[in-house]
Amino acid sequence: MDDQTIEREIQAKGLTAPRITPNDIEACIASEHYFTALGGAVSEDAESKYDGKWEVPKSMQSLGLLTFCVLVLRDGFTVTGESACASPENFNAEIGRKIARQNAVQKIWPLEGYRLRCQLAETSETTGYAPHEARVLAERKELDEKLTKLHAFLSSDKLKRISTTEIEAMTAQAEYMGLYLSVLDERISRFKQPTE
Repeated sequence: MDDQTIEREIQAKGLTAPRITPNDIEACIASEHYFTALGGAVSEDAESKYDGKWEVPKSMQSLGLLTFCVLVLRDGFTVTGESACASPENFNAEIGRKIARQNAVQKIWPLEGYRLRCQLAETSETTGYAPHEARVLAERKELDEKLTKLHAFLSSDKLKRISTTEIEAMTAQAEYMGLYLSVLDERISRFKQPTE
């Protein structure tokens, strides 16, 4: 069962909650690139990249049956898929590319599913609060994450490469961020808790 068949079944059952669709997955892809392992291989005999001008050693010929697809996503991340042909007589470059692409696309689904789940979790944390309260909650979460990272940096070995003046400034920054966090916590404590 392919992705489009599953999508039709989901629609037929009226499942309308937020989800990732095949169209969403395709929209993630900025570009696609194909090559065989032979095209990127280096011969130990020739000590150079195969450029199609020299005879392929027998030990490398099967590399031409391994097709790779690299999908570059809109955010710059890459996923790969591959297709290997067991019988050289059955090798078809077009089919190899289709299978390699299909395998690469399957790797996008969990990435986009995770992204959507994070968005849903953030929304559920602020559901029921007034808009300005939801913004304060999001601000507090972001500040807490930044402060945690700053504290981790200040207690790491990386500090040895930084000047004393810079360390003092970063320590003061952490103190002010802690005070800022306390003010947000005090404000949040006065928010009326949403009812379920």
